[in-house]
Amino acid sequence: MSARPRLAFIVTEDWFFAERFLVMGQVAKRCGYDVYIIARERTHRTMIEAEGFTLIPLEAERRSINPIAFLWAVWRLRGLLKRLRPDVVHCIAIKSIVMGGLASNSAGIEKRIYAPTGLGVFADGTVPLAVWARSLIVWLIRHKLETRRTTYLCENYDDPRAFGLDPADPGKVRIVGGAGIDPANFVPSPLPPLPPLRIAIVSRMLWTKGIDTAVEAVTMARQSGLAVELSLYGAPDDASVQSISESQLRAWSERDGIAWHGATQDVPAVWRAHHVCCVPSRGGEGLPRALLEGAASGRALLTTNVSGCGEFVRHGVDGYVVPPHNAVEMCSAIKTLAKSHEQLEVMAASARQRVLNGYTLSDVAKCVESVYAGKREASSDFLASDR
Repeated sequence: MSARPRLAFIVTEDWFFAERFLVMGQVAKRCGYDVYIIARERTHRTMIEAEGFTLIPLEAERRSINPIAFLWAVWRLRGLLKRLRPDVVHCIAIKSIVMGGLASNSAGIEKRIYAPTGLGVFADGTVPLAVWARSLIVWLIRHKLETRRTTYLCENYDDPRAFGLDPADPGKVRIVGGAGIDPANFVPSPLPPLPPLRIAIVSRMLWTKGIDTAVEAVTMARQSGLAVELSLYGAPDDASVQSISESQLRAWSERDGIAWHGATQDVPAVWRAHHVCCVPSRGGEGLPRALLEGAASGRALLTTNVSGCGEFVRHGVDGYVVPPHNAVEMCSAIKTLAKSHEQLEVMAASARQRVLNGYTLSDVAKCVESVYAGKREASSDFLASDR
């Protein structure tokens, strides 16, 4: 085994790491670490190994709430960490933080990076069970799984506050611009002519993404006589309890102006054909990659006032921010967006510039590198200046 320092990413799925966090592995490698990815293996081993990383499979079903299965996964992870003896563990998402924290306690690993990437279903303050579970998890992480050498890498300002942390404390918290985006891969193109107003959602087909709210809003707008179309791009996620069934997606597609296209491998082509990037999230997000892709492609944004989304999109500047779960307010915003091609162009240019000012892959790499190198500079300045 190499004498170089080792950094182990703990993440639920290999695709989740490969599609969103590859840049962090690249930065760790540049910082001199041997990089290991501990995740459930599916289809991305080749991509991960092409970067010079080592994928170590660990089966742990994301949607399972079976405590015995969870503890068994923690025990196996403990064994992996004891054999690997990484100098740093970087845990991505809440479940991985809890699993990785428990296993690291037992394996004696002090230096940890916890990256919540949103609070998921625990963010819903209207559900008493979710509120109770969030309080329990926050207590567990802060009082049992945190060490003096733990850094929190968050994608918005609300998540550290939910953990009782000060987002402005660079010794404990870093705010990073989501997973980052390569603006060279998502370039602006001329907007399609109006009418109709063409809106697209690119996302996993989950109820938490608020897709039903957008469907209802567009249906209402069409019933009022507005020429508007909604395209849904993405597949159900069978590993999530929040997955929308294919039958429901097909039922929505039977409505006039609504079309579900399934997953796409060409997201830039989606934005070339549409005016508006819609992310109608119910909450629990870090900073949705879809917003960054739509903004980088020079498209007006339509989202909800939840963590991450409401921080990134400046209402009336890059697009519109409406309350979650509210089809009426979203319908009103859609009608406003449809009024002027010139307004869409102005918002599109503003959204593109928003990404360039701190949300690119190079921006994320710089922030993460400071964490791996142990520097204490306030890496959140580029975000704080917008608030």
